Amino acid sequence: MISLAVQHNELKQDLKTRHVTMISIGGVIGAGLFVGSGAIIDSTGPGAIISYIIAGLMIVLIMRMLGEMAVVNPDSGSFSTYAHNAIGPWAGFTIGWLYWFNWVIIVAIEATLLGGMVHDWFPSIPVWVGSLVFPVLMLITNIFSVKAYGEFEYWLALIKVSAIVIFLCLGAAILFGFVPGIKAQSLSEITANGGFFPKGILPVFLSVIFITFSLSGSEVAAIAAGESQNPHKNIMRAINAVVWRLLLFFVGSVAVLIMVIPQDAKDLLLTPYASVFELAGFSAAGQVMNLVIFISLLSVLNSGLYTSSRMVYSLALKGDAPRILTRVNKKGVPIWALAISLLFAYVFTLCKFIAPNTVFVFLANSSGGVSMLMYIFIAFSHIILRRRMEKNNPEKLVVKMWLFPYLTYATIFVLFAIFAAQAFIDSMRMQFLLTSLLTALVIGSYFLFYRKKEHSVLNTEEIQLNETVINK
Repeated sequence: MISLAVQHNELKQDLKTRHVTMISIGGVIGAGLFVGSGAIIDSTGPGAIISYIIAGLMIVLIMRMLGEMAVVNPDSGSFSTYAHNAIGPWAGFTIGWLYWFNWVIIVAIEATLLGGMVHDWFPSIPVWVGSLVFPVLMLITNIFSVKAYGEFEYWLALIKVSAIVIFLCLGAAILFGFVPGIKAQSLSEITANGGFFPKGILPVFLSVIFITFSLSGSEVAAIAAGESQNPHKNIMRAINAVVWRLLLFFVGSVAVLIMVIPQDAKDLLLTPYASVFELAGFSAAGQVMNLVIFISLLSVLNSGLYTSSRMVYSLALKGDAPRILTRVNKKGVPIWALAISLLFAYVFTLCKFIAPNTVFVFLANSSGGVSMLMYIFIAFSHIILRRRMEKNNPEKLVVKMWLFPYLTYATIFVLFAIFAAQAFIDSMRMQFLLTSLLTALVIGSYFLFYRKKEHSVLNTEEIQLNETVINK
């Protein structure tokens, strides 16, 4: 077999506890929360709070499973490595390449959104300029060292977290009547237009599907923990941070929106967070929230380059990608893995400008369902590795999934239901079909090319071993 650990190609463990903890929290806070939550409330009504609770709990359970495996085996390949070990090489290959593709597409999307925001602020600067410049700036922070990435991401995430904390404090002040000119709606006012579920219970469950997709990103902490100074401790802290802060930030802030913004105020729900600040008398709230959204996009782009490079680096270590991608610079950064990720991000960005409604839509839809597939692979890997660990090394199970195996099986059922539900939602059907097609192609490519290569390597090693025995 190809060795998984080459001394001069090892990453450095320079991330601190605060870096990993903030990466885990900031990973799920993006523009989808600051803008998308308004659309969820508009389509669901007050019942949106139930949607966020269910989706939040799903991510908490997934992180618990991932954390259990990561504490036992911290690895930059994370769930790809666990799938490789638990299900088989084809599974690690499949989810690893799908996840890499997904993040490279996200980098392209964030780059064009950042370019668009800069163009809105400064019309003389074309959108393509920002789309070109920001990935390079984030590449510089990644190339310098993993510590530089962690520090930069720490401050970007801290700004996002601070914005939500301030928002929650404002919501509490409104609730207790400390803000003049604005008051929280009573329960009777909130449910006046059709009750708690004015549009029925179905939109509540449909919203869980959209929210679950938007909450992906917390798994980046498990990847980053492999490059931290104390991976076991950092993973545990990151898990604990995600568990309660995810629910507090998402459920709490959505509760504030429902409490303050009237259900029929569709214009306010277009920019919900800025609307609450403006209702409270902060006239510059719109500009400030635009800046927070800008920082959120920058943070996701930064994490995208980091995550995609580590995933393809891990694939190369296992022989599932060109060997050159395992090379690192003097700072322990996989420079070629970063370069190939940026190159493909630029190719996809070019598609956004040349064929935005055809090729790019096809690419974006192909990657749209990857996060749900990732969760499914994590859950299956968890069941297999947990049983294996209980049998061979039970003392290593420092972090344990609750109510195993029942909660894990329940999570798998819900994940499959969410993934399959895309086929019955008009706006998500194409995403479901293209992601399924891409997954089938990736699995097929493994069995057509890489499995033969793997068997060839094994046969060569067996021949060399036999020759050694004969010579002796």
